[in-house]
Amino acid sequence: MGSFTFPPWPGDILPHPLLVLDYRLLNGETLGGCHHTRILVNHGAEDVVERMFDLAFKVMTLPEGELMKYEQGNEGESFGYKMTGADVVSATGELDTAEFLNIAKDDALAWPNLVRRKSPSYPLPVLEQMSNTVRPFILNSLDVSNTILSIFSETLRMANGELLDMHSVAEWSGSQARIIRNKATTSTTKIATGSHTDFGSLSFLHNRQGGLQVLPPGSDSWQYVKPLPRHAICNIGDALSILSGGVLRSNIHRVLPPPSTQANMERWSLVFFSRSGDSVLLRPLVDESSVVAQAVQKNLAMGVPLMEPGVTAREWTRRRVKNRRVANRDARGEYVGREQGNRGA
Repeated sequence: MGSFTFPPWPGDILPHPLLVLDYRLLNGETLGGCHHTRILVNHGAEDVVERMFDLAFKVMTLPEGELMKYEQGNEGESFGYKMTGADVVSATGELDTAEFLNIAKDDALAWPNLVRRKSPSYPLPVLEQMSNTVRPFILNSLDVSNTILSIFSETLRMANGELLDMHSVAEWSGSQARIIRNKATTSTTKIATGSHTDFGSLSFLHNRQGGLQVLPPGSDSWQYVKPLPRHAICNIGDALSILSGGVLRSNIHRVLPPPSTQANMERWSLVFFSRSGDSVLLRPLVDESSVVAQAVQKNLAMGVPLMEPGVTAREWTRRRVKNRRVANRDARGEYVGREQGNRGA
């Protein structure tokens, strides 16, 4: 679809440098140093990505009343539709400008059965293309994710592949595909998605226009990330940071409208969020990895508290999703539930 072509990158913006990799050629040496930032991964599935963008257009141009039938609600459930303005994106209570639909990995792999969202489940275009578009997109994303997790297991010297076991396809999880639409705006500074770290394990972002910004470690200056054809931006999330005892580190990012010469463009994105099985306890894997154990001991010696939320991946996801919803905040913008946690995707 023509609206999803890559527009020229603005000549007045210097993008944040990213390591560009082909996941089919990845090994422990090429990925061993990628502990805390983003990489661009050649995912080898451009045809299915294009079909997903076409599906995104069909879904997000449905009438709002139709989309609201699939609203995910305010109780921490992540699968389903989120309307514009349902999430808080800043400490001042500013609301987000993005709308998106999350499709559960478990539903796509169990199709034609639906195991996570029953009725109403997903808009009709999703159901019609679950077999030939959504499922292949998710399977490719899982393949890339498992390749990277396997390498990280080697990096952390986990002899038994614990990271892969914790992300077993067979177990229900919060893993999901997301289609996102940001409507065109005359502003280039209004926050679409507030500054956050992703709260899962790995995220794979496919987008055409600019707008994604990162805050590099040790810097106070936001930098734009330039999309690259046939590549996805790979991002480490908080859960993987916890499991690795901080060896693998999540990074802060946000989304603004497309910048400079790309301004006034509608912004479309696809994401796959890889998350560990619902029953996995998020804790530093000190017994499974000497590298993690040494990192935790070093952090404790420096006064850095142990990174352990003490909850399962399922509870962690519900907490983070529930925390960001404006309906769960009081007049001062503070979360009104018992659970606390950073906002994130």
